[in-house]
Amino acid sequence: MKDLGFGYRRYVIGGVAVLIVVIYTLRLFMLQITSDDYKKSADSNAFFKKVEYPSRGNITDRNGKLMVFNQPSYDIMVVMNEIRNRLDTARFCEVMGISREEFDRRMETIKDRSRNPGYSRYTQQLFMSQLSDKDFSVLQEKMFRFPGFYVQKRTVRQYSYPLAAHVLGDVAEVSPADIEEDDYYQPGDYIGKLGVERKYEKALRGEKGIQILLRDAHGRIQGRYQDGALDRRAVPGKNLTLSIDLELQKLGERLLEGKIGSIVAIEPSTGEVLCMVSSPSYDPRMMVGRQRSKNHRLLSQDVWKPLLNRSIMGQYPPGSTFKTTQGLTFMTEGIINSQTMYSCAHGFNFKGLHVGCHGHAAPLPLVPALSTSCNGYFCWGLYHMIGNKKKYGSVQNAMNTWRDYMVSMGFGYKLGIDLPGEKRGLIPNAQFYDNAYRGSWNGLTIISIAIGQGEVNATPLQIANLGATIANRGYYYVPHVVRKVQGEPLDTTYTSRHYTMADKAAYDFVVQGMRSSVLGGTCHELGKYDFVACGKTGTAQNKGHDHSVFMGFAPMDEPRIAVAVYVENGGWGATYGVPIGGLIMEQYLKGKLSEASEAKAQTIQEKRIAYGTADR
Repeated sequence: MKDLGFGYRRYVIGGVAVLIVVIYTLRLFMLQITSDDYKKSADSNAFFKKVEYPSRGNITDRNGKLMVFNQPSYDIMVVMNEIRNRLDTARFCEVMGISREEFDRRMETIKDRSRNPGYSRYTQQLFMSQLSDKDFSVLQEKMFRFPGFYVQKRTVRQYSYPLAAHVLGDVAEVSPADIEEDDYYQPGDYIGKLGVERKYEKALRGEKGIQILLRDAHGRIQGRYQDGALDRRAVPGKNLTLSIDLELQKLGERLLEGKIGSIVAIEPSTGEVLCMVSSPSYDPRMMVGRQRSKNHRLLSQDVWKPLLNRSIMGQYPPGSTFKTTQGLTFMTEGIINSQTMYSCAHGFNFKGLHVGCHGHAAPLPLVPALSTSCNGYFCWGLYHMIGNKKKYGSVQNAMNTWRDYMVSMGFGYKLGIDLPGEKRGLIPNAQFYDNAYRGSWNGLTIISIAIGQGEVNATPLQIANLGATIANRGYYYVPHVVRKVQGEPLDTTYTSRHYTMADKAAYDFVVQGMRSSVLGGTCHELGKYDFVACGKTGTAQNKGHDHSVFMGFAPMDEPRIAVAVYVENGGWGATYGVPIGGLIMEQYLKGKLSEASEAKAQTIQEKRIAYGTADR
């Protein structure tokens, strides 16, 4: 028994000894191989890795006018491991012009891994950002007194004009989510937040460089490690050329002063966006420097939502501009031909349902129906299409065929413009109405969609794209605001044609109707110009005052510009939509406004629409 007990204890003691050896071995492995804490500590003592930040790409308009550029700024960086107990905190706070409480708050924020997930005590962390040249000149000669603190040269964005804020966007410090998404970024880096600054971030930002500097035992820089053999130069960001015409943008922003709405102009032959105005707007220079956070907060709290890009985010009833899509669909589907006439007794009247219309001659065919913007004509067309069971078999099939036409014309889904935040609008389908009416509905139930009301919603960009599609007689390019990226071909997304389901012959009649509208219909004010314009008004019904809408293009046979104007609570389409659309066309086609047109622009600029907070 004694021998057995001794043998058992021997195995236990041996097992414990082996376990201790294994634990020490694993710990040594973790410290020397898996963990890089000691390596970082050694590297931190021997080397100083200085990041070189690239200059961000410049942005110009289509004519080469500089819109966004860079100016030098300076960040104060700190390496926590180098401070230890050597910092004269009171003196440092005095030099920096901050309180001890603010110093402590900044240091705690740096060490808080929930807000700064990339924190390491061995690497540079951002202490204070975007010091001006003046502030830097005061600090430069005193920084040597504060071990662990360094000055990092950066660049800060500058905007040449108080224009195109929604297109350009802005740049700000990265968030924890940005760092987690892309390991290129470190705390204190900057990233595009909105507009083309965000969409083209990877092209604009360039690539960081790095200098590896050698320290002595006292932490003093002795020069470049291996004479710079391992250094990497920063690669500047690529320049962008926008499709925006700065003078056209300036005019558009003038015309929408004191109003809520949007202007979008597109070059039909390329899909390039010539101007994109969203009102109210803001000066992009407010989003630069150390006041950015404060200004952004004020803008985000503004009840009129100046940060909202209504051109691509506003979802509105397109009103009578939508009648062009109906004419194209009905004619291509054989519901009507160029001679089909419908009655309009001050509107559509059938089985107790009345959709009102203004007075005009009736009955009438397609071309004058577009010219006079007849509600009755297009309501009859939709009723006959949705109710044609011989052709479609059911209202559901008819409805989905209608939906397919609308989608092919660029409605119901995002067009894919190169800006973040685009909305899709709404084009209902059969399932939508089956759910809404439990399967019991017909053409009369949904009649208002024929005139761009009811459930139909579109963005101003989609309405402008409709104008470009009609100008091209049946195809469009995906609208885009960047014309060229330095050293890169334009993405094929923006160079491919998208054809609609409508026949070219149908487009020819719709163009005739839009031209007739200019010659003697609801767009007659455009007939005063010496270029051949085509247009379609819209008066979109609203809970309050109606919205004023216009869609058109010019010249008729060799179109260079398509325009959509949307003014919330602006009344008739001819009140604001047509005059603004005409001025935009003239500015782009002629290069400037005539004396009479400039006077008209001044009058429109000075007009203010009274909005109540209930309108928001």
